[in-house]
Amino acid sequence: MTIKPMGDRVLVKMEQVQEKTAGGIFIPQTAQEKTQIAQVIAVGDDESIKVKEGDRVMYDKYAGTSVKKDGEEYLILHMSDILAVID
Repeated sequence: MTIKPMGDRVLVKMEQVQEKTAGGIFIPQTAQEKTQIAQVIAVGDDESIKVKEGDRVMYDKYAGTSVKKDGEEYLILHMSDILAVID
């Protein structure tokens, strides 16, 4: 299955959350905060999209639609929900 976002939407894969604190304490999955940094996997066909595949981006905390593909979790975001590109 291939997911191709439409219009001004962007498909991103969220980065994994660090499971251990700096002091060496392991944080259970249920207590971890959801990350807001992701890698762009695919972009829609709208000319207003300012990111490209492979970019690391920061997005709005409650934005997007969650999608699962091959056991991996992705988000489909509107371009307006992307706050910054991270170098």
